[in-house]
Amino acid sequence: MPRLSLYRSDHTNDYKWQDRRISEIYTIGGVGVNIHKYLGPKDVGATADITQPQYANQSEKNIQDLLFLENRDRSYDTSIYELRGHYTIQDIDYNLSQFGLFQNQDTLYITFHLNDMVDRLGRKIIPGDVFEMPHLRDYYPLDETLPAALKKFYVVQEATRASEGYAQTWWNHIWRCKVAPMVDGQEYRDILDMNAADGSKSDIKTNSTIRDLLSAYNKNNEINDAVVNQADSDVPQSGYSTNALYILPAVDGVSPIVSIPGYLTGSATPPNGLPVTADVAFPQNPTVGQYVLRTDYLPNRLFRYDGQKWVAIQDVQRTALTGNLNATQLGSFINNNKTTLLANGAVIPQKQTLSNLLQILPDKLG
Repeated sequence: MPRLSLYRSDHTNDYKWQDRRISEIYTIGGVGVNIHKYLGPKDVGATADITQPQYANQSEKNIQDLLFLENRDRSYDTSIYELRGHYTIQDIDYNLSQFGLFQNQDTLYITFHLNDMVDRLGRKIIPGDVFEMPHLRDYYPLDETLPAALKKFYVVQEATRASEGYAQTWWNHIWRCKVAPMVDGQEYRDILDMNAADGSKSDIKTNSTIRDLLSAYNKNNEINDAVVNQADSDVPQSGYSTNALYILPAVDGVSPIVSIPGYLTGSATPPNGLPVTADVAFPQNPTVGQYVLRTDYLPNRLFRYDGQKWVAIQDVQRTALTGNLNATQLGSFINNNKTTLLANGAVIPQKQTLSNLLQILPDKLG
């Protein structure tokens, strides 16, 4: 008589019997989950960047950006697959101990029946797939003008066999997915651009997209603009102003020949608020004590005529921290938006990222 053993090297009748019972448990007690199947990165066209190759066939195994290991332009199946899943519902607590509003429990662990999942999707659930949870729709939002119920989406971050999914035969039956809320990102454009109307809240169809209802992009921009405007009001320019301080005139008694030194105190205004002429060249017949602001200097430079020569008084160091920056290193180098025309007719931006400059080049043979 052979030795008794529950383990077999293949799927025996015991495994199949257990698998059908487990599938029935998910069918009876599981919750419906609509799955947006990730198909792979989109073909954005040929580029000169070797780190962003073109693939002959679309696949979930393709990587769009080999340098940053990102799939920014993702393609999702237009068909929606429904599976039964199970997870432990928990209260979502908001953490107000820090600046802003944070959720402590915004990650879910959802399990699915493995064979039902493969039969329905054609593969296992992988990171990048998106779950829509119909039972978490908000039918009563604070904004009653919204034309449709607010949907809840989660993105799969990790997927693996569940430890509780191993039966007595040592074969696995359950697939465990770690998911987090979906954000308004470039990766999920296919889903966010879908029409938001589903008839669940009203029979009136709408042209609004899911992004229009769920995204906080516009509100975040409004908050950011308000913060920037307040910062501009509190600190309109870099450094600090010394214009209110009086400086004794020069020995000729006409105007001061020095400025008050300090950290980023140089401005386009002469000492004691005297008049100044802004130009790209000095005037032909200047008068003693006359001030000229040379705007062709970087940064702009304030000069005073002493009767024989033009003496540099100060450089314009104070500049607006945001918006239209003047001729300083901050405005002309860091925020440089100019382009350069090459001899071959190509136009390239003068400001380029390191990822564009430090490209991977093939080795030269021979």
